[in-house]
Amino acid sequence: MLKTALALAVLSLTTTGSSSSRTHLDYTLRVDSSDLSGISVELRVRGAPASLTLAAHAHPEYDDKYWRYVEDLRATGAGGRTLRVSRQDSVLWHVSNGAGDVIVRYKVRFPRENAPRAAWRPFLAPTGGLVGGPHSFLYVVGQEKAAASVKLDLPLSWRVGTGLAGTSAARTLVAANIHTLMESPMLVGRMSEWSFRLKDVPHRVFYWSLPNATPFDTTAFVRGIERLAAQAVNLFGTMPYREYTFLFQDGAFGGGLEHPNSVTLGALSAELARNPHTNLEETAHEFVHTWNLMAIKPVEYREVDYRQQAPVAGLWFSEGLTLFYADLLLRRAGLPTSDSTRVGHLENLIERYLSSPGNARFSAEQVSRVAYNAPPGALGDYTASSHLQGELIGSVLDLLVRGATDGTRSMDDVMRLMYARFNGRGFTGADVQKAVDDTCRCASGEVFEKHVRSGGAIDFDRYLAPLGLVGRTSWTPATGNDGQPRRDQRFWGWQEGNEPLLRVRVADPNSVWGRAGLHTNDHLVSVNGVAVRTWPELRAFINGFAIGDSASIVVQRPSGRFETKVVMRGFDRPVVRIEPLSAVSERQRRLRTEWMQGR
Repeated sequence: MLKTALALAVLSLTTTGSSSSRTHLDYTLRVDSSDLSGISVELRVRGAPASLTLAAHAHPEYDDKYWRYVEDLRATGAGGRTLRVSRQDSVLWHVSNGAGDVIVRYKVRFPRENAPRAAWRPFLAPTGGLVGGPHSFLYVVGQEKAAASVKLDLPLSWRVGTGLAGTSAARTLVAANIHTLMESPMLVGRMSEWSFRLKDVPHRVFYWSLPNATPFDTTAFVRGIERLAAQAVNLFGTMPYREYTFLFQDGAFGGGLEHPNSVTLGALSAELARNPHTNLEETAHEFVHTWNLMAIKPVEYREVDYRQQAPVAGLWFSEGLTLFYADLLLRRAGLPTSDSTRVGHLENLIERYLSSPGNARFSAEQVSRVAYNAPPGALGDYTASSHLQGELIGSVLDLLVRGATDGTRSMDDVMRLMYARFNGRGFTGADVQKAVDDTCRCASGEVFEKHVRSGGAIDFDRYLAPLGLVGRTSWTPATGNDGQPRRDQRFWGWQEGNEPLLRVRVADPNSVWGRAGLHTNDHLVSVNGVAVRTWPELRAFINGFAIGDSASIVVQRPSGRFETKVVMRGFDRPVVRIEPLSAVSERQRRLRTEWMQGR
């Protein structure tokens, strides 16, 4: 079989070290079309010091830990002399006695996906793949600020989609630093490509199809993306990039990962054939992140690092306000949304908020801090979402600003001010509060004290009142699509390291599991006298646990064994209706109309 090689060479990556000489790094990444199980990488270090350390970058949000799949890492020096390589840590390799030119070679064996692949994870197929970034490249510690160039050696029929900038040389790309290199995945293969311009800035759309892809309306697909992108640009007034690239993949589940000037997204052709706008909400979310997370980022966010991301207190703003604008910008663009009206959308958000008492018990900053790299039971017997808290706090702040300024300003002005002040440098919660106060010339401190820095239920009626609206909440038995009562399945399990017993997670202390005395982090011993060792086993039991059934559950705690009886029952869910007040002023009516129309 003819072997086709894909080569990616990162050339002339230079920084000035402690000596006067410069170190040059040349990467070559190869894919053998007869062996699509992984990639081979060669790193040539010219003018290397006597010792150097290689590291695997840990993405702050999705650290897939691909250092686990690095194999056969070897190093040679001048004349092919074998150099000593020692594993200092799971993510660090130390190369010694290599002054001069050093060549490091290794393989990355992509793991087998047992479920639909996430759109940001690398893959290889006969017609293309996703490569580059932290899944492919190790970096030299201490050289993070160095510039890089990437030369691509691809089959002639393959296209290249990436956020890296091109050069006059064929298939040679450049990155200003290692952060840019790590944040620029490369979608390669036989793909469709479209483009449009906003304020004379090029935007490219790539779509990699499976061989059996279902045809869909590509004109409507691309036009929807363009209309959405135009609204985001109108919101901020400027773009933090010189060009932008959308990387869509067939065969990957819906979802995506943002980068400074590109995004990887899953978009199944069969779903696009039914509705070419089916993934626009996810696209909107990731695209808004270009400003609100990539440019306006929490102070704790770091760029290139092999260590886990430290807790991020401002995630509620980065994710919540992004969700807020993903919905709002689609409405402004006249594109479909999951909720037909802003009132309906806010009703659904409040219902979700009330459904989990953890959302009011814990502050947005508390929940944000455990969103990354925290064990499942970080909030005890509660669950909460910093994304949901943030979107609702953003909604409240928007209403506050509108009411205080008679509708002349909104959260739009806060976002523009945040971009002007914090593009390229980190913000804190106090910075967000000051931006709100400076925008509305009012005091927003109560919102931040009660809901951002401390826990407490949001008084939505207080902020709806300037629009002449009020919320009505009732509770009703939760039912499924078949109209039958839903079972209380707010109970999960997970394996912690090599522990022999499964840990359980109680999502609500008022669930049937919590009322039976079970707690998050209990070690599950048995169910009805039968040992349960894995989450699939526990899930099978839960799925078969019918209303009215009872079960004996034994768990192990530091204090000893605990046995309890759980009786499966249904549970109640909130129903929220936002309605006009009986008597409203002309001002309230005007503010309501402007808000409902998304102005």
